[in-house]
Amino acid sequence: MAAPRIMFDHDGRHPLIYMYEPPIQREELEAAVDEVVGTPVEALMLMLGDVRSLLYETQVGELWGQDVPKWPHLIWRRAHQNFADLIAAGNDPLRVLCERAHAKDMAFYPKLLVQQGARERMLKSWEKEGFDPDDWQNVLQSLDIGSKGGVDQDWPGYACTDFAHQEVRDLTLAVVKEVVENYPVDGFELEFNYWPYYFHPDEVESGRQIMTEWVGQVYETVKQARPEGELVLHVPADIAGGLAVGLEPLEWVRAGIVDVIVPEAGSNMQVDPSADFTAFVEAAKGTSCQVMAVIQSRVDTDRVAINTIEMVRATACNYWAQGIDGFYLEHWFADWPYRSDFYEKLRELADPEVMQPKDKIYYLPTKGAGLPKPVIAPRTADPLPVELVVDEAVSCGFMVSDDLPRWDGVGRVHEVMLRVFLATTTELDRLAFKFNGTDLPDQLLRKINQTYRMQAPHYRAYGYWYVFALERGCWPVEGENNIEVVLLEKDAGVKGQVELQRVELEIKYLMGKNFHRGFVDGDLGPYEE
Repeated sequence: MAAPRIMFDHDGRHPLIYMYEPPIQREELEAAVDEVVGTPVEALMLMLGDVRSLLYETQVGELWGQDVPKWPHLIWRRAHQNFADLIAAGNDPLRVLCERAHAKDMAFYPKLLVQQGARERMLKSWEKEGFDPDDWQNVLQSLDIGSKGGVDQDWPGYACTDFAHQEVRDLTLAVVKEVVENYPVDGFELEFNYWPYYFHPDEVESGRQIMTEWVGQVYETVKQARPEGELVLHVPADIAGGLAVGLEPLEWVRAGIVDVIVPEAGSNMQVDPSADFTAFVEAAKGTSCQVMAVIQSRVDTDRVAINTIEMVRATACNYWAQGIDGFYLEHWFADWPYRSDFYEKLRELADPEVMQPKDKIYYLPTKGAGLPKPVIAPRTADPLPVELVVDEAVSCGFMVSDDLPRWDGVGRVHEVMLRVFLATTTELDRLAFKFNGTDLPDQLLRKINQTYRMQAPHYRAYGYWYVFALERGCWPVEGENNIEVVLLEKDAGVKGQVELQRVELEIKYLMGKNFHRGFVDGDLGPYEE
């Protein structure tokens, strides 16, 4: 089987065992595979949980909630019911899904959370009288990082298992060994970026060597059981951030102890179209290691929750331009149950040439309504919002991969729009805008008043959109582009700071020279006379 170019992250819980009423049917379980059959997805990456809350018939780890006598959380009880029922009926879910994937000519990789912190203890603590839902977070055990002292209880790694302990590494390796030796998998994925705290802050430097040696052991374990099997490592895209917690993914690539490296940028599962994976591409040159860039699902702005096809195209084309080998689609199961727009987004991903002359939306990530995930991989660009101070320019850069002169030369470019949203601003504020160093004149501008909104598609944000219909002399260039905003004069009658909150660049294309753009251009559709 050729190396997959499109890998699909399947959580195994939210779109599957949480959804179906117990006892789950085998056919309902197999839907996890069937739902992406016929798409460019070539590999299904199935979440197994962590070593203390596994979702298959394990003999070395612990099955999710196996010792919980009474459940106050209905969905987690349902998860346990469904997996336990499947196993009792002789339908180990890991084996069923592996066999189904292969029957549909799809590769199959189990995925293990290397670190989930103390979350699995939540299940165990529920059986106590007077249970407080937050008790589990700060109850230390002997193998936890916090048990060594010297770290604050609020530090995210406080109750994480300490990989400096041989016992911790051995148990995790035993789970990998159990899976690759007993199931006909095509490889194994270690998810390092979920809750990336592995060592006490004072022991990170020595921890890097420990972790590198352990990854080498995992690699050998996979190869001994499955000589053609691949070890997939899901890591932070931020190199310094990874080093800060004891991870050296570039060294793993150079040492030949990983077959597929999956760098993830950003946090809270939000898409960053300008993420930079070039360090991984360079490290992989001359090796057999493939670089699969993560494309997340969330946009999480006031008007868009999940990425649109225009946003997917922009992100994918930017990533392909860096020389990556393929994509890892993370958290796309948030679209479940899947509809036509989901499959439309999938269809073009594998071919950047097909996506080139199609509508795209590039944007800068912004802090949304969702709670931030405390991971150590910062975005490649500073996230918005940014406060504006009078007479001080604020600049933001982002990548664009469209060759507009080429498509304009054959009459295919319809419109290029730059949209900037400013919050806590009024009609009396005076602002100036530059794009790639060129002043944007008012004759290109349309302002949209959203000082108050009754409702919004995702959550409400208040302010003004500044929308520029860019002329050819102001069009974006291939590569780095820059938007600059200056607050020239602030309305003295209001408190608070004006914020630069959203930046979007939308490029619209025609299907052919002088083609129409739908009803607006007079196309009444096939059913009109």
